[in-house]
Amino acid sequence: MLSDTMIVDMFVARDEAAIDESRNKYGRAILAVSRGLLRDEESARECENDTYFQAWNSIPPHEPRTYLFPFLARITRHISLDRCRKRNAARRSAVVDELTCELQECSADPAENVEKKMEMKELSGLLSVFIRCMPDEQRMVFMRRYWYGDTVAEIAGHLGWSDSKVKSMLFRQRKQLGEFLKKEGYRHG
Repeated sequence: MLSDTMIVDMFVARDEAAIDESRNKYGRAILAVSRGLLRDEESARECENDTYFQAWNSIPPHEPRTYLFPFLARITRHISLDRCRKRNAARRSAVVDELTCELQECSADPAENVEKKMEMKELSGLLSVFIRCMPDEQRMVFMRRYWYGDTVAEIAGHLGWSDSKVKSMLFRQRKQLGEFLKKEGYRHG
């Protein structure tokens, strides 16, 4: 299997084999990101293909030699969320709505405008610090839920835990996140 640097070099050289190499190395993980948000295999596969197309158009100027998977996963996540929004234009996606509501409990009054650019940048930085400070197992649970969009049952099944253990851990994490944001002086609104 080729290194990320070699794959990116292929993209830069406009070698179409870069797409195949990306699919071979990260295809299953990319599908998992999309499937977790869309809950639809066919749509997830379409998003995977769209990811490679968008990567083809983004490399260059971007050259993610040291972070190819996060680069592809972010593209996939955006494509999947866009598809979810379009598919559910009349009503919000239950998955996205549920995840958003869970995290909003930590930091915000939902009636306030949460999309101010500077607030989001500040919040993003604080979330990164919070996540990096977590023990590996807790970080994995948090990321599976709030990045990949896995259900509580999927996380529990993956870890061999009960649903209640996962729910309890996520509840404590949201509470800790809220306390962390307050301690760091994050002010919403």
